[in-house]
Amino acid sequence: MAVLTVTNLSKTFNLGTARESRILDDISFEVSGQTFVSIVGPSGCGKSTLLNIISGVEEHTSGDITLTSDAGGPARMGYVFQDPRLLPWRSVMKNMMYVQDDQSRDTVARAERYLDMVGLKKNADFYPGQLSGGMQQRVGIARAFAVEPDLLLMDEPFSHLDAITARGLREQLQDIWAQSKKTVVFVTHDVVEAVELSDRIIVLQPGGLIYEDITIDLPRPRRQSDKAVATLQADVLARLETLKAMAAAEPVAEPVA
Repeated sequence: MAVLTVTNLSKTFNLGTARESRILDDISFEVSGQTFVSIVGPSGCGKSTLLNIISGVEEHTSGDITLTSDAGGPARMGYVFQDPRLLPWRSVMKNMMYVQDDQSRDTVARAERYLDMVGLKKNADFYPGQLSGGMQQRVGIARAFAVEPDLLLMDEPFSHLDAITARGLREQLQDIWAQSKKTVVFVTHDVVEAVELSDRIIVLQPGGLIYEDITIDLPRPRRQSDKAVATLQADVLARLETLKAMAAAEPVAEPVA
């Protein structure tokens, strides 16, 4: 598990030019322990940019980010992308091992254990081209967990899948997360999966401000068909509709001269 602290974080593209655009605006929050936090909001509000900054792929303009393990040392990160990003010329197991620091028997056993958790241990010798899109994404999830990250970042990993496949993967993800005790930050545009998966939902609004920080206090495991889950989904959707209406009513900002 990890401790992630974001303090007064801002990100501006094309700083000092006529095309200057602030994507994140002085946001602060903390995530720690075995918790599952989803970042939601309209397109363009900075969700993926925030994840990229946390991962170190992008630099922020101002503010601070600190990330440590629970023990206080450097934290190890894992990343699940929108697409599986499997190497097509490597088998499932070789894709699993490609991201590992060592090839020891213990590491192989750990990779096999996570493949088993996603129901693909029997497909370890298959190549990505022999798997469905949902199966490939399950490999991507197993691979990220198998590096034993303190913090796991997930960027809309189910957005390209059909509804039935995505629903099954959300259920599997809950089971793996419950066993693995990881800190997860999950970006999604789907309120259904945010409520089903999360302990907490951070809602970003256009302009990169935090609109709301919602605690989800529902027993696990959760299923989309659960009445309490459906009721809370409707409530969160209503809040996002209010945000959408507010954004539509605001005047369009003039470009910086």
